[in-house]
Amino acid sequence: MNYEYIQKSVLKDLEQVNKLIKSSLKSNILLIEEVSKHIVGAPSKRIRPLLVIIIGKMLRIPNKKIYQLALIIEFIHTATLLHDDVVDISEKRRGKKSANKIWGNEASVLVGDYLYSRSFQMMVKLGDKKIFSILADATNQIAKGEVMQLMNVGKLNTTLDQYMKVINYKTATLFEASTRSSAILAKKK
Repeated sequence: MNYEYIQKSVLKDLEQVNKLIKSSLKSNILLIEEVSKHIVGAPSKRIRPLLVIIIGKMLRIPNKKIYQLALIIEFIHTATLLHDDVVDISEKRRGKKSANKIWGNEASVLVGDYLYSRSFQMMVKLGDKKIFSILADATNQIAKGEVMQLMNVGKLNTTLDQYMKVINYKTATLFEASTRSSAILAKKK
């Protein structure tokens, strides 16, 4: 069993999440829409939403709730990518010019902030304090990971433990939050 096999099993659900992502990016502020569509429109595996969908299906969570949680998770992830590219001075993301390369650091940071705030608005609509708490904590951990990575830039004496802690905060935290939030949704169905 590989990623493609798993993805095919929930392809229709992923397509629905992608439609929801695109419709949720609409804004009357052109820069927000352009930057968001640029990064979200780039080829992506959507692993975090895929994880939410798979768990949701296994636990028989209604599609609407699964899709909403997958959208929230993807918005948080996308915000982290925008911020990460600024911190790392990246010129490419997913094979395309990075948003900060095209629109500048200021636009990337602010649109990342916008996506964070939109995800929090959607969490409120989801209406579960535990999920809100899990995702708020995850967002905080991700930010800590970014700061820790920044502190280690250029340091040749960074230990494996320090590196793993950064990876855990920046990457694993959102995977964990995705699975925990999905399980909580299952309890509420």
